[in-house]
Amino acid sequence: MRIGICVESSHAKGMGHLFRALNFMDYLNNQNESYVVFVNNDPVACRILRSKNIQFKTVNLSDFISDWESRVILQYGIDLWVNDRLNTDVKHSLNVLKNNIKLVTFDDRGSGAELADIHVASLFFGNAEELKGKKVLTGLEYLILNKEIDKYKRIRENINNIIVTLGGTDTYGVTLKVVEILNELSRKATIHLGLSFNHHKELAALINEQFKIIKHVPSLIKTFYDYDLAITGGGITPFEANVSGLPCLTISSEVHEIETCLYLKELGASLYLGHRDTITSEIFEDAFSVINLNQMSNIGISQITTSGVKNIMDELGKL
Repeated sequence: MRIGICVESSHAKGMGHLFRALNFMDYLNNQNESYVVFVNNDPVACRILRSKNIQFKTVNLSDFISDWESRVILQYGIDLWVNDRLNTDVKHSLNVLKNNIKLVTFDDRGSGAELADIHVASLFFGNAEELKGKKVLTGLEYLILNKEIDKYKRIRENINNIIVTLGGTDTYGVTLKVVEILNELSRKATIHLGLSFNHHKELAALINEQFKIIKHVPSLIKTFYDYDLAITGGGITPFEANVSGLPCLTISSEVHEIETCLYLKELGASLYLGHRDTITSEIFEDAFSVINLNQMSNIGISQITTSGVKNIMDELGKL
């Protein structure tokens, strides 16, 4: 079987879809499965794929007329198509399915999800009946996380080292606001900048001896091991941190991240600080005063697993 993995990555939409796809590809590599990546012409995404020697082709994801899907399916001998793009259009799904192959989609809120043979929605915590697709898989048992995490788990006890990591792009510059607040509270922290972070000048004006800047780390998972608390967005990162025993203070930048943040708060592995526009030093101070690191750390390790990609592949094997 040869899999086509179609991903969208940009400063506006973030890099979460690409990072999840990379974790999926790691599993496929270990299983000797063949795949090709189809991605929009985003310079950072292309650079990452080249650095990992991953076969990919840039495509125009907004083109629903030329039927580029059929051309690449034939060219690369694709048997199964996987979308990780948040919003797919039904015209795209029709172009894929007319080639008599199977279609899988991840966390898809677009019109194309309805035609998918499998819709994996591990980060959907509402009514599953709202989701479209012939078969819908929900729950953390289908969450794709990097298996490398299993090597770097530990229980946290005290807040000695804090890391701030707000995604590959941090589209809205939330890092800047967090630095201002931590500075006001006299809290030291390491600031991790994503590959597409575009607010360097503004950040430089805020940085003092309380803060350390890191970027282009070989493995964020390994880096997490040295920290006791993470301040993150509401995507995959807090799950990666929590399952390694690293509690988080989460901030939602997008509306769809609110559910994720509230879920992890309910689970007990993270605390939710609120939407990016509403966070204040008072909210941070209150959170610091009630954190129970040991309890949160144990919950993350015990309640979240890294077996999601295997569970998904087991379902794909039934198609």
